[in-house]
Amino acid sequence: MKKIKNHVDDLFKNVPDSEQKEMIKQEIVENLEEKVFDLMAQGKEEEDAINKAIVDFGDIDEIENELGVKLPAKKNMSKIDLGFSIWGSALIIALVVFVNFYYTPNIIWFVYPTFAVLWWPLSMFYRWLRLRQK
Repeated sequence: MKKIKNHVDDLFKNVPDSEQKEMIKQEIVENLEEKVFDLMAQGKEEEDAINKAIVDFGDIDEIENELGVKLPAKKNMSKIDLGFSIWGSALIIALVVFVNFYYTPNIIWFVYPTFAVLWWPLSMFYRWLRLRQK
């Protein structure tokens, strides 16, 4: 059952050490081992029973919240995304204009792909506005 103990240790690696953490870990290990024995009694192989117990257990998000683990705040990247989309669109449009005037100067067709490319920064702009209002 070392695999269960290692799995529980991995789940709790971000939780600061405390008596409460050790008690919860021990209880989880005991419950998982009990589930493994139940599954083995139902006819599963030991390795399969261990894997099923681990998968059925899931994650410890709620336990981490109770123990006071703070998740890192997500950085708002919408402004960077907007700038990247503007520069990327400008480069793509410049390439299309160059190809149009270099290869077919008598036919102006670069306008059509330009409208398609402009949806990218437009969508990023509205995303930035929406996130800025929150």
